[in-house]
Amino acid sequence: MVSKGLYPGSFDPPTNGHLDMLRAALGVVDRLVVAIGVHPGKTPLFSFEERVALIRELAGGLDCGEDRIEVVAFDGLTIDAARDCGATVMIRGLRDGTDLDYEMQLAGMNGALAPGIQTVFLPATPATRHITATLVRQIAKMGGDTSAFVPTGVARKLTQKFSS
Repeated sequence: MVSKGLYPGSFDPPTNGHLDMLRAALGVVDRLVVAIGVHPGKTPLFSFEERVALIRELAGGLDCGEDRIEVVAFDGLTIDAARDCGATVMIRGLRDGTDLDYEMQLAGMNGALAPGIQTVFLPATPATRHITATLVRQIAKMGGDTSAFVPTGVARKLTQKFSS
């Protein structure tokens, strides 16, 4: 049986933590759909197209085969995105206990809405546990060095965004 997982997020920008989750998720599922949340009320730093390109760049460095990762947009419930793409597993990363409390509530609600889709929690590695896209954006906006928190291509794009 080929398993398909959904890894949702804003990925604005993709971080080393996201990269670690991609690696871990590919160890759990045969095919992975990276679902980028697009919310009309929010203005992301990177456009959807830019985030797709950055995620594809990250995936290319994983040497996992192009057919194992797909990138899509979603603008509704995450569980609907999982159902729409045929995922049987939802991948969620956990950095700490605060994430666990919140994610357990989501898993419970998603389980009630779609009992056939299992939530799988993957722990962040110690090296990436502290990284959040929000903090990375703030550091970049203030002219700080983000190279320890994001892949090289993302750091370059962040510098370009905030130097203009």
